[in-house]
Amino acid sequence: MSNDSPHSPEQPSDTPATPGAQREDFDPDRQAQLDRLNAHRQAAFQRVRKAPSKDEIARRRLRLNRAKWILPTVAGVFLVSIAAWPEITHLLHQNRAILHELSKVQLESGHMDRAVYHDLDRQGRPYMLTADVAHQIDDDRIDLDHPQADLLLHPNEWVYVRADRGVYMQHEQTLDLDGHVVLYRSDGVLLNTPTADLDLKQGIAATHDWVHAEGPFGTQDAQGAFLDQNANLIQFMGPGRTVHNNDIAPTDGPAGSSLTVPGAASSAGRPKQP
Repeated sequence: MSNDSPHSPEQPSDTPATPGAQREDFDPDRQAQLDRLNAHRQAAFQRVRKAPSKDEIARRRLRLNRAKWILPTVAGVFLVSIAAWPEITHLLHQNRAILHELSKVQLESGHMDRAVYHDLDRQGRPYMLTADVAHQIDDDRIDLDHPQADLLLHPNEWVYVRADRGVYMQHEQTLDLDGHVVLYRSDGVLLNTPTADLDLKQGIAATHDWVHAEGPFGTQDAQGAFLDQNANLIQFMGPGRTVHNNDIAPTDGPAGSSLTVPGAASSAGRPKQP
């Protein structure tokens, strides 16, 4: 009886058989890896560690001592810098402000804007000169544009002078003024003249040009004037015209006459500049 029944035929399977997973202990390279690992272990066990010499110990000890000093020093500097940083920031901002002001000053072959000069007269009283522009001609002469001078006579007395141009001699302490010279004193005396020469060291001012003066004494027109700040007097020279406050009519002086007006002790404010 044949087993080839149509109901149970043995047909070959079309799906190929999958090989089983390979075990790690059968890996042919694993034994070589184990051999290399054992070789490294044996070499490590056989390595002999040498004790450091005296020189090496001394060097290590020196580095350790240095580290004991360097590390605290660095930490201290760091802490001090943190504490001082606000003050450093303030100084930096202040220096920026100073540099901004200095940027307004131009120094170019003896040329300076907004020049200021300070000195003392013979009696040790201070005076100050300022100018819009100063030109250094040599080590002594300085040409000034729109100079102004402030002189202190006594604790409550002063003199203020300004002009269009001026020449300041530093060594001689003299100031030659030219162009719309205005001299004003704290006692209320005001003088206008085209030119004037000032001896800042001696406290003397003089002019040989026409002068118009006003003050507590009245008004005076003359062809010259001499002021001695130490003696506190003003002397007008040449022909002129005088009007005293207690006079009814003006008086014309003869040629070559002079009028001496003693200074008053009253105080007045400085006139405004035009």
